[in-house]
Amino acid sequence: MKKIVMLILFAISAYGYDATIEIIKKIEKEPKIAVADCSSSAINDRIKKKFLKILIGDLKVTTHFNVVNDYTALSYENNERVDALAKEGIELLVKTKLEQEPSGKIVASIKLINARNLTQLYEKFYTISKPDRYLFLAHSATVDINDYIGAPSVSWMKRYVIFAAYTKPGLSDIIVSDYTLNFRKKIVTGGLNLFPKWANEAQDAFYYTSYNTNMPTLFKVDIYTGKKTKIASSQGMIVCSDVSKDATKLLVTMAPYDQPDIYLLDLRTGLKKRLTAYKGIDVSGNFVDNEQKIVFISERLGYPNIFAKNINGGSVEQMVYHGKNNSSCSTSGKYIIYSSREGRNSFGKNTFNLYLISTQTDFIRKLTNGGKNLFPRFGNDAQTVLFIKYINSKSALGVLRLNANKSFLFPLKAGKIQSIDW
Repeated sequence: MKKIVMLILFAISAYGYDATIEIIKKIEKEPKIAVADCSSSAINDRIKKKFLKILIGDLKVTTHFNVVNDYTALSYENNERVDALAKEGIELLVKTKLEQEPSGKIVASIKLINARNLTQLYEKFYTISKPDRYLFLAHSATVDINDYIGAPSVSWMKRYVIFAAYTKPGLSDIIVSDYTLNFRKKIVTGGLNLFPKWANEAQDAFYYTSYNTNMPTLFKVDIYTGKKTKIASSQGMIVCSDVSKDATKLLVTMAPYDQPDIYLLDLRTGLKKRLTAYKGIDVSGNFVDNEQKIVFISERLGYPNIFAKNINGGSVEQMVYHGKNNSSCSTSGKYIIYSSREGRNSFGKNTFNLYLISTQTDFIRKLTNGGKNLFPRFGNDAQTVLFIKYINSKSALGVLRLNANKSFLFPLKAGKIQSIDW
């Protein structure tokens, strides 16, 4: 039992612009943008204020705008007082009007105005039938505003985040949220439930590890029907760490022979292929280089570090020559982002920072500076990274925008985040 607990803890801990990131389109100047509230008193005031706060925050997180911190009240129909905003240097104005229908459906009307010449650039309407998810209206509007100015896409804002959160010792829930953690919904509760992983790009199903049966078991859950399917069980541990782009293959850490290794599981045939066979700890496999190779965490140097090998066999290659505890990583194409333990400081016993490398160069880029930054996860744009930030006994989701070298934190008010995916 002690060995099993150690393996679980190991897997849990595993958890400015440069040539390593290709920028498709760069904005020469960040336009100054403001948000206006044009809603009537009929809409719930709490919903309206939260929507406006999230919209302003979203525009900041894009890093493509110079955003005015507060909103102003204006008419939705006419451009009265807009010229006064233009005199303050505002170039773009987002007019918002929220309405709630008797069915509960919320409608957001959005106008984008050129404040300098009072021209309406476009008008769009967003609806959501589940009122508790109204924050996604702000995310969708931000994505479209960002697209209008020709900036690199931030469509990841509309995606769901899935994470495990400890509630009490030995108990954890699986939760779906937006990236700001303002919308949260528990989808698996009761017992110890860890390591959620989206099953596909559509985010309509996910995998997770349950420690509530005779041995650790990997389940797949359909988001919409709630149907739960057993995928596999293994003594010691079993964790799904990556899913192929076509959603037919899984990289799974299993320990059927006492020590954990990386396995490739083909869901179409049910065949299981062992990819590592080290007499020690190999965990957290991730596809890289068009899924022809994997990178993984191994203790074969006497401490956790990152290695790679061809998926069809061959020798193991050390990928990182920096740090003495590189215990978690994520991949996107040819890029690897990993956490590395550094020295002690005022944030706690150890500092963990995130670093970016490429499989095709020797360049290393430091992404964070100070604190405990762990469990990075690339977004689908390869320019945004989600990670866990631990601050004393609390945790937060961090969003790292690589092209702007900026990060944003969204704290979890109750519980402690264990692992994430998006």
